[in-house]
Formats: sequence, C-alpha cells, structure tokens
Amino acid sequence: MTSIFTGHDQGVRPHGTPSSGMPTPGGATAVLDRHLRFTGWSREAEELFGLASEEVLGRSADAVLADTETGAGISSAAGDGGTAWSLGPRPVRRGDGRPVPVSLSLTPLALGVGATGWLLVAVDSELAHWEALGRAMLDGLDRESPVQLVIYDTDARVRWVNAAIEKQFGISLKEVAGRFLKDILPQGEVLEEADRPVISVEEIVQRVARTGSPVVDVRYRSATFLAPHHERVWSCSYFRLQDEEGRPIGVCEAGLDITDRYVARQRLALLSRASGSIGRTLDIRHTAGELAELVVPEFAEAVIVDIFEPVLGGEEPRHGSTHPTLCRVAQRTDHAAAKDTAYDELDTVSLRCLAENAPATDAATHVLALPLKARGTTLGVAAFARPQHADPFEHEEIQLAEELVSRTAVCLDNARRYTREHTTALMLQRDLLPRALPEQPGVEVAHRYLPAAGHAGVGGDWYDVIPLSGARVGLVVGDVAGHGMGAAATMGRVRTTVAALAALDLAPDELLARLDDLVARTGIPTSGAAEAEAEDQALGVTCLYAIYDPVSRHCVMARAGHLPPVLVTPDGHTELVDLPAGPPLGLGGLPFECADIELQEGAMLALYTDGLVENRQTDIDAGIRSLCTALSGPGNGQLDRICDRVITRLLPQAPEDDAALLLLRVHALAESLVATWDMACDAAEVARARSLALDQLAAWGVDEAASFVVELVVSELVTNAIRYGNAPVCLRLIQERGLIVEVSDGGHTSPHLRRAAMEDEGGRGLFLVAQLTQRWGTRYTSTGKTIWTEVPLSPAKLPGTFPGERFEL
Repeated sequence: MTSIFTGHDQGVRPHGTPSSGMPTPGGATAVLDRHLRFTGWSREAEELFGLASEEVLGRSADAVLADTETGAGISSAAGDGGTAWSLGPRPVRRGDGRPVPVSLSLTPLALGVGATGWLLVAVDSELAHWEALGRAMLDGLDRESPVQLVIYDTDARVRWVNAAIEKQFGISLKEVAGRFLKDILPQGEVLEEADRPVISVEEIVQRVARTGSPVVDVRYRSATFLAPHHERVWSCSYFRLQDEEGRPIGVCEAGLDITDRYVARQRLALLSRASGSIGRTLDIRHTAGELAELVVPEFAEAVIVDIFEPVLGGEEPRHGSTHPTLCRVAQRTDHAAAKDTAYDELDTVSLRCLAENAPATDAATHVLALPLKARGTTLGVAAFARPQHADPFEHEEIQLAEELVSRTAVCLDNARRYTREHTTALMLQRDLLPRALPEQPGVEVAHRYLPAAGHAGVGGDWYDVIPLSGARVGLVVGDVAGHGMGAAATMGRVRTTVAALAALDLAPDELLARLDDLVARTGIPTSGAAEAEAEDQALGVTCLYAIYDPVSRHCVMARAGHLPPVLVTPDGHTELVDLPAGPPLGLGGLPFECADIELQEGAMLALYTDGLVENRQTDIDAGIRSLCTALSGPGNGQLDRICDRVITRLLPQAPEDDAALLLLRVHALAESLVATWDMACDAAEVARARSLALDQLAAWGVDEAASFVVELVVSELVTNAIRYGNAPVCLRLIQERGLIVEVSDGGHTSPHLRRAAMEDEGGRGLFLVAQLTQRWGTRYTSTGKTIWTEVPLSPAKLPGTFPGERFEL
C-alpha cells in the first residue's frame, strides 16, 4: 500500500468483502483508526480535498469531512466496526475553502494484532456520474447507436467497427480488422463535393491523422454485402484520436445513412438544372438531346426520344393514323451500364405508351415510357431504362420523370410552332425577295442575303433592281427592323410600294418623300413605335434608292436613315459616298436630299444593310472599314466572287442579324448606240425627224418592219411635242435589247386617254403608239417632260390594234 498511502500506517491490508461502495478507479483513499481519526492519507486524497497529509493525520474524520451545509460528521453513520457502509453525496470543504461533492464508503480493516480501523474511499460525485455516463455512452455507441462508427489506425487500416456497421453492411469486426476499406468495399467511392476534391477514404484518414484537422460531411456511396446491387449513400465525418501525450493513435469515422435525403436533393437539383438546360434553343432535335443529356446516367442508364414526323416540319401530328411515323431525334447511353440495361424493352414499352396515350412500364419497372404531351397534343414519346440489377423506377421517380417530360414537351411544342412560323416566314420572304434580278444594259449585278441565325431568323432586309425608262436602272436596298412574320410582311409592303413609285419615274428624293408619307399614313411601325409591340414586330424602316443612267454615267441617289453606299473606283480605291442621311421612313415632314455623282467606267457600288457590318463584337464604323477593305484592290474580278469574299471576311459565322449585299458594276453605253437631235418648234421638223431616225436605224442594221414602227412613233411623238409642248424639243434613239424612242419638250402636260368618235379627225396617234410598242410612258424633269417608248426588234410579236379609243394631248 506504500504507493497509495502516506503517513505512519504502512503495509495495511483489506479485510472482509467489499460492498457496492468499494473503490472505483480514480477514487481518493485514506485509513482511519477505530476512533475515526486519520492514520493514512493518499496522494489522490490530497488532490481531491486540497489538504496535505500533515494537515489531516491524527484529526477526526468528523472535522475534516463535515457536511458544509448541515455541519454533520460521519461518525453518526458509522456501523459497529465490522460492517462496510457508504455515505451518499455530501458537500465537504476543501483546504482552499471551496466545497466539493463527494461520495464516501468505509470498509473495516485489520490494523495489526487486536487493532481495527477503516478504509475510506472518497469519490468526486460529479466525476463518478460522468464516468458512469461515459461507460454507458461507449457501450451505447458500440451496441445501440444508429450512427456507424469505424476506428482506423494512422495507416488507415480498420481496427474497430460498431454494431451499426455490422448490421447495415453485413460484415463483422473479425472480417474487417486490419484491412483497408478499398479492399472491403472495392466499388465504394467518395462523391464529388463542390468545396473539396474527390479523394479516397484512405487519403482522408491519413490526412486527418497527420494534421489533426477534422473533415466533415464526406459523401460516400457504396453497395453493401446485404444488398450488393443497391447503392446507399452515407455522410461521414472524421476526427483524430490521440493519447495522453497528444500523439495520434488513430482516426474515428462517424457515418449516417442519408440515401433518402441525398436522392431527394438530387431530384430537386435535377429539376433545377432542367429549367436551365432544356429548351435553350428553338430546335426540336437539340431540345430532345438536352433531355437525354440531363438524365443519363444520373436518372437512367439509357434514354430515347421519338417524335412524330410532322412535328419536325412544324405541324401537329395527324391523330388517328394506324401506323404513326416516328423519328428518333435523341438517344443516349451510359456505356458503363450498357450490358445490363434493358434496351430491348425500350421500343416495345414506347409503342404501348403511345397506343394507350399514358405512362407505361415493363413488368419489373426497369423501363419507363411517357408521352410527350403539350396543349393536349401528343408529340411523341420519351423512354428511360435502367439495368436489371438496379433499383426499379419508384412512384416518386415516375413523378419526377413526368415533370421532366412535361417541361420537355412544352419546349418541343414551342420549337415546333417556331419551326412552322420560321418556315412560313422564310417562304414569305423568298416570295417577296427577287429570285433573279433583271439584266440591264450598262450594269453588272450580284447580290447576297443571309437570314439571322437562331431565334431571330427571318428579318426585313431587302434589295431590288428595277428597270426604268431610257435604259436606266433603279437600285434599292432597305431594312425593316425586327424579325419574324411582322418584319417580313412589312418588308413586302414597302418593297411593293417602292416598285410602284419607281414605275412613275420619280427622282430618288421625291420617291422617298412619297414613301415616307405612305409609311406614316398606313401605320407601318417606325423606330419610335410603342415598346409594347410583340417581339417580331417591325420597329423601323430605312431605305436607299438610286438611279443609274448608263448613257450619262450619272447616278442620283437619296437615303432615308440608311447606311451610305461604298464606291469602289476602277483602280480599287474605296470610299463612302457623301450622301445626306435623311430621317428613317415614317417620321413625316422632313426633307430628303439627292446626291448626283458621275461614275467612271468599271466603277462599283456596294449597297448593304447593317447586319453585314455590325454585331455585338464589332461596332458599325469598324464593320464599314472591314467592308471597304474587303472590296478594295484592283482587278476585283467577277462580282459573285467579290460577294463571296465579303461574306467570308465579314460574316465567318451565321449573322446575328439578317444581312443583305447588292453589288453594282457600271458601264457606259457606247456612244454609237445613242443618237440625239434637237428639233425646232416647227411642223416641218417632223419630216426631218423621220428622216434622221430612218438613217440611224439603217446604220444600226435594223430591219424594215422595226424601222417602220419607229418611223411612225417618231412622227407621232415629235408632232405632239411641237403642237402641244414647249421648246426645247429633243429626239433621242437608244439601241440596246430593243429600240428606245424618246421625245422631250419643255411642257408639263401629261397625255391622257379619251374615246374618239367616228367623225373625229385626230386623237388616235398615241393610241397607235401604245399598240405598236412594248411599253411607253412619261417622266418629268426639271425642264419639262419626256415621252418614251420601247420598240421590240421584232414588232410582229406586238398585239393587234383596236380602233375606237384614242389618246390625245
């Protein structure tokens, strides 16, 4: 007992059988004589009561161990000296004056021959309570806790597992002790977390043992020996175990099965991703592919999406068909599970789903097929498959699949409706844009049109080449802001109006002024229109109109809010034409100005819309500079090649906005093909005019029939100009594909149609002119008017005449 007691009583030994109050580990011991005076005082007693042995030995236990609250000692509770006894918790004052609750027990001792005494054991009541709780807790964690506990050594080998591990995994401590987890559960894996890299459990354990920093909520997924084909998910935390010196001796892992919670969270995450990943484009195949990409392999190992064929063309499926035509638009497989997945049942279950127009599964629910329904119409079917050994589709998962398929069906229907509208708009636009531009004397023409990519689709850009009188040509390019059917329809209205006004031989500024008035009066939306209009509603109209005369090589042009054309000289130099901008169409009341430029032989004009030179990455000024660069250089070659070069450089990818380009290379009409004479206001000049015309026709080699018609036309037009017009009078003949006869005078009176009576002596001249020519009309200039006609080189093709109607001036 020398290691326990201090004082003069050494070598004592216990006597009798201890009661339930026998010493417990960590208790303080002392020895009392039969008079309950201390004769021995252990080191533990010194620490518990804060009193040294010299302060206690020889003193009465009643004084040292008195109850601080009642003052009672322990002698009143002592037995007859032969019976062990205990005293419940009581507050005893320490040497520093602080009370400490203790439980006391006394056991009789033999203190030599004829001497008796007591062995006193004192235990801190609170410490004893916690020690009992600790033992109960350890026992509970080992046998009763639902939390899985594993203790690893510092090398990450398993050393101990609790009963929860044995129950849930179907393994015993004997089977796993001394082994690595990767050898026990080779298919297990640590799931990827957003805030930590994916590593193995062994690496986690070794790091915790090395650093002492705990790791919390590591998601571990694995099958178990009890259910080898069904994976579970656990949330595991790791902390270091160390000895009294602070040295690491192992790592404890605490795990909790969170499979249901994890699956529920994964389902919510899947729905959340679906809202952002399905329907990002208005393309049917792409949308179906987004569903397939989303669900494999997280929800299923294989998926197919079949759509009725009419849906791909933008139409609703034809119901009632006994043999519906299905097109597979998406298919995806997790190749890791390909061998075990029930592929053979996909088509069978899909057809049954369509036949019943309701969800369908196979016998074991490893294949699930759902109809793609939107607005009460079935567009197709989506089918999901899992391996035979995997968990079947449960009720909650079927509901999740129905939600995913429902969202996909709505997106597919939107894509179908867009496809229909886009196809209709493209058809409308193709009908509205010129399919082939007319060939005109003195000009070469090439053109390109690129619709906007993606949802924007069809826009309102257009261009046109309009034949005018006197071998002249009208050039127009315009842009209706916005996209879709509205923009295309507005473009068609404006283009038709421009063509009608051009037929009146109006100057460019006057044509734009009338067009501006029509746009404002007919309600075609302008750039200042209400912002609440639909997305595809046109929001503004710009236009550029030019007239090129190959005889004079002059080009007169005006623009309404449109970009100025680029002029390319024969030596390859490029520059923007200095042309007043003018307001966009529809604002009303603002003037338009013309610019008249003389073009060199072989010069080129480029007319374009903003979609060619402007995008999100490039501002419009940089785009125009790039256009000028692409057009510059001598010996440009064929216009079609130039168009291709411009498109390749400026639009290497599909444009964000529709773009139009119209290239025009000009040539002068040879002087030998144009003859002009001034006429005096004298009736005798008519004969001279006929003679001059016949001589010129003979020089050109025109046959007799055509010469006869030209002679008649010249006679009638010159006669009317001298009789009803004003000076100066001018006759001009132009030879191109046919013969053009023009007579100009200083009057502004237009010819008009009236019915001639049988007794009338005149009034039939212009009627004969109209019958003997292909076209005829009047255009006005700043000095008067010009009556023009076009005579074919084969007049026999002209229709016959019908007497009874006449024109007069």
